Amino acid sequence: MIGHDLAGRYEIISRIGGGGMALVYKAHDVLLNRKVAVKVLRQQFVNDEEFISRFRREAQNAAALSHPNVVSIYDVGQQEDIHYIVMEYVEGHNLNEIIVERAPLQIEEAIHIAQQICDALDHAHANHIIHRDIKPHNILIGNNGRVKVTDFGIARAATSSKITQTGSVVGSVHYFSPEHAKGVNTGEKSDLYSLGIVLYQMLTGKLPFLGESPISIALKHLQEHFEEPRAVNPHIPQSVENVILKSMRKNPNERYESARAMLTDLETCLQPHRLNEPKIAFNEDIDMQETKVMPAIRSSSQADMSATAVQSGATGRYSETAAVSMNTGQLPEEELEKSTGGWKKPLYVVLITLVFLAALLWGFFKLLDTFKTEDVDVPYVVSLTEEEARKKIEEAGLKVEEPVLRETSKLVPKGEVIAQSKMNVKVKEGAFIQLTISEGPEMKQLQSYVGQTKQQAINSLLELGVQETQLKFSEVHDDSEAGTILEQTPGGGEEINPDTVEISFTVSAGPETVEMPDLTDMRLKDAKVLLKSLNLVLEEKDIKYEPSYLFDKDHVISQGNTPHDQIEKGSNVTISVSSGYPDDAKSYQFNVRVSPALQGTASEIRIHYSDARGENMELDPRTITSTVDIPVTLVLDPDTVAQVSVYRDGTFMDIRSIYYKDVAQGGSHEMVIPGQEPDPTPTPTPSFEEGFNHFEQEQDMEAMNYNEQSDQQANQTEE
Repeated sequence: MIGHDLAGRYEIISRIGGGGMALVYKAHDVLLNRKVAVKVLRQQFVNDEEFISRFRREAQNAAALSHPNVVSIYDVGQQEDIHYIVMEYVEGHNLNEIIVERAPLQIEEAIHIAQQICDALDHAHANHIIHRDIKPHNILIGNNGRVKVTDFGIARAATSSKITQTGSVVGSVHYFSPEHAKGVNTGEKSDLYSLGIVLYQMLTGKLPFLGESPISIALKHLQEHFEEPRAVNPHIPQSVENVILKSMRKNPNERYESARAMLTDLETCLQPHRLNEPKIAFNEDIDMQETKVMPAIRSSSQADMSATAVQSGATGRYSETAAVSMNTGQLPEEELEKSTGGWKKPLYVVLITLVFLAALLWGFFKLLDTFKTEDVDVPYVVSLTEEEARKKIEEAGLKVEEPVLRETSKLVPKGEVIAQSKMNVKVKEGAFIQLTISEGPEMKQLQSYVGQTKQQAINSLLELGVQETQLKFSEVHDDSEAGTILEQTPGGGEEINPDTVEISFTVSAGPETVEMPDLTDMRLKDAKVLLKSLNLVLEEKDIKYEPSYLFDKDHVISQGNTPHDQIEKGSNVTISVSSGYPDDAKSYQFNVRVSPALQGTASEIRIHYSDARGENMELDPRTITSTVDIPVTLVLDPDTVAQVSVYRDGTFMDIRSIYYKDVAQGGSHEMVIPGQEPDPTPTPTPSFEEGFNHFEQEQDMEAMNYNEQSDQQANQTEE
C-alpha cells in the first residue's frame, strides 16, 4: 500500500498501526493539503460480509459523534477490493505505548487522561453508542496532550440486544466486563468497567487479571477479586482507588450510574479534602448468579427424575443426589432397613472421635503454655531516624519487619520514620513492627536546557513543579540568538528537589551592539579612527571613491548604515568618499574690487555666491575703510552658471553671472563697487585761543538778545 493513491486523493505515506481487522496508514490528502490516517480492511476479510459490515459500522458510529476527544471521520469509500476509512491524523502515541514506556504514570496525568476518555464516553453514550472495546491501544495521546478515543469497530447501539456472533464474544479479553465475558447484553456500564481497568493499568503498570488463555482471564473477570491498586502502588490516594474500585465492580448496579457521574468523581478526586477519604464500602451479599451445590430434592414432583447433577461453584465438579423412587417418592426397602438398624456402631465411632479430639486440644493448649511469651509495649518511633527506631524496637524485645517500606515525603526529612504498623498497644515479645521510612522529597531528574530558549526552559520547569521564583537568569552578549540558554547550574542529569532547588541560567543577550555614528563630511582618516574605536570594521574594499562638487576630497559622502542605528560589534561598514571635483570641473577666481561708502569711513562688505558646489554660499563678512580686492573662488561645471552678489552696509550693490564657456575660453571677470570721494577743500582747524574768543562772542550775543527781549516785554506791559 505504501505509495498507493486512493481515490486519486489520498497518497499513502507509511504504515502506523494495525489490528486484527484492519491496517492503519499515514497519508496525505492532496485536495485539502493535510495529513490524514487511512484505515484499510485486511485483504483476508474483503469477501466476508460480517467484517465489511463491522468495518462500515465503525465509520457510521464515529461519524455520528462530534467531540474533541473522539477521532473525527473525514471520508469512507471503496476502491476495487480495498475498503477504507479516512480519519483525523493524531501526531503522538497511543496510551499503551506510554504505559509500556513509563508506567506507573503520575497521578495527575493518569486522572487527566481518564477524564478525557470519560468525557468522550459520555458523549458517545448520549448518542446511544457503546464502544465495547475501551483499551489503551484505542486511546491516542497527541503531542499537545489531547486524548482521542478511536476504533468504534465493534461498537453497538445501546438498544441492541445481542453482542455475540455465533456464540463468540468480540473485544479485548483483558479489558472485558463480567457481563461482556458472559456474552449477555452489555450497556454503558460495561465501558466504565473497561475504563476502570485502563486507569488501574496507568497507575500500577500492570493488569488486574492475567491468565494462560483468554478463557481463564474471562473466568477471572467473572469469579475472582483483583489486587487492590494501593496494594500495588501505595502512592495512589484513597480517593483515586475508590474511583477504580467502584468502576470495576462485578455487579453493574454497583458501578457509576453513567459516564457523567464517573467524570464528576474524577474531577474532584484530587482535591485536598478528598485525598484521604475513607475507603469505599460495598454490600458483599451473596451473588445469586454464582453456581452453588444444591441438596437432594425428595419430592413426588420429581418422580420422573432418576438423578440430578449440579455444578459446584467452589470446585467445578458435579455431585449426584440419591436415586428417587419412580412411583412413591420413598426410599427403597433395602435402604429402609439400613436406616432403621445398626445404629450402635456409628455411636461408638462418634464417641471415640470426641475423646480423641478432646485429648488433642488439651495437648495443644499445654504446648502453647510452654511457648507463652510476655506482652510488651510497642515504643513510639515516628520521627526518629531509622537507626534510632531499630534500636528502640529491639530494646523493647520486638523486631523490625524486613524489608522496611520507603516512601517519599515533602514533610519528613530523609531517613526518619513516617509511620509504624502498631502504636500505643501491647504485643507479644518478639512480634514484628513494620516501619515506613522517609526517602525525603521526591527527587526528579533535571534535563539540560542549554541551546533551548528561556521561555521553553521556564515552561518545562513549571511542569516539573519548579516555581519561576526559583529560577535566576543572567544575560551576556553572545553570537547566539537572544534568549538562548548558554549555561545552567545544576547541570542536566542531576537529581533535584523541585520544591527547594534554585537553578541559575546564563542567557544570551544576542551580539553586542553599538550606535552607528554619522560619518558624513568627516575626513576619511578621522572616520577610520572613530570606527576602530567602536569595534567596527572598515576595509579598503568597502570604501567607494567617487567625484563630488559638494564634498572636499577624502571627505565622506555617504555611508551604508543609517546613523544612530544599533549594529553588531565587529560588523563591516561601507562608505563613499569624495575623490575631488569631476574631471570637467573648472576652478576660477573671480575678483571683487569694492570701496567703502565714503572713503576714510568704515563699511561692512558681505559677498554671497553660488556655483556647482551649491546655492547661497557666503564669504566671511569684512569691514573696510578703503578700496580692497576680495577674491571669490568659484567651481563651475558645464551645466551650472556661477553668480556673485555684493552687499555694502546691508544694501545690495550688484550681482554678476559667470559662465562655464567664458572661463573655458580664458576670459577674465571682475566686479567693481565704487565709493564716494571726500570734499577736496579742507576746513582749517581753529586754535584754542581763537575758539575760546569765538565762544565768548557767542555768549555776549546771546546776552544781548536776551536783554532786548526783556525790554520789549516791559514796554508792552506798561502800555
